[in-house]
Amino acid sequence: MSVPTSPAPLPVQPLVIATRQSMLALWQAHHVQDLLTRRFGWQVELLGITTRGDQILDRALSKVGGKGLFVKELEVALEEGKAHLAVHSLKDVPMDLPPGFVLAAVLEREDPRDAFISNRYESLAELPHGARVGSSSLRRVVQLQAARPDLEVQPLRGNVDTRLRKLDEGRYDAIVLATAGLVRLGMADRIRARCDVATMLPAAGQGALAFEVRSEATALREALATLIHAPSWLAVHAERAVSRALGGSCSMPLAALAQWQGNCLRLDALLGDPADVHAPLIRAHAEADFTRPGAPQPDAQDTAAAEALGLEVAERLRGAGGEPILAALRAAAA
Repeated sequence: MSVPTSPAPLPVQPLVIATRQSMLALWQAHHVQDLLTRRFGWQVELLGITTRGDQILDRALSKVGGKGLFVKELEVALEEGKAHLAVHSLKDVPMDLPPGFVLAAVLEREDPRDAFISNRYESLAELPHGARVGSSSLRRVVQLQAARPDLEVQPLRGNVDTRLRKLDEGRYDAIVLATAGLVRLGMADRIRARCDVATMLPAAGQGALAFEVRSEATALREALATLIHAPSWLAVHAERAVSRALGGSCSMPLAALAQWQGNCLRLDALLGDPADVHAPLIRAHAEADFTRPGAPQPDAQDTAAAEALGLEVAERLRGAGGEPILAALRAAAA
């Protein structure tokens, strides 16, 4: 990662970051605010916005519009010039951005795994028969049912603190959240176990912070590009390519995780059946070598190769039995 030796010039200051107003989103925005001030000497302000996804807490995202509910209002602020940059948890960002918007950077990824949280039990395996586990993510539901068909998986929406409070009130025996959010909020002590990815494969982009800007903001994009963490950037591009190729949404139980082994990137993905959460999971994987002569690590410019890896895994999922599930989802959406 290159570090500028002098402040990067911008056409307008102060730079305004659009952010959701949840505790985690504000932590992320303040983190980026501090980073940009230290690196570039910019004056940076925050614009807090309440999104529809934050307002609708009584229904699953798959029933009310999906991930775009968490980013649309932030994009409107960018389009209207009220903000110049939006900071997102990448797993909440739709795979296809609206025309005129781009991802400018991804920072070094936090632990992408899911976290098992309980006040009484140490692990998923230790839960008693019929235990109540909270999660509204179809991805998590199908994997929980695959690992423990006897569990009663119940809906759970809300911000991190809201979900933990519901657990503490005794509504659930355990809940599953993203490890990254708990770590960033200083709540890692609530984690009883970090889920093995063989049991609970994360969502595409989970644990990564991304910057979204207007594509016409050339100077800002060039400055932010110096902050890209190349291994994280390539990994999430591979994961998101799987989801994009399959039409991934909150109504599709889809997971993808790319992990580095030296300069080789291994991408694992799985697909469940939303019509039958007890159906066998479909899995696929592939690998790609990103070695460049004389380069100690992969280069962020290899985005096309990362996305090609994602397309390959998506096709393997189709061929392994995923096509009938995808066809049923297309028919339901028509």
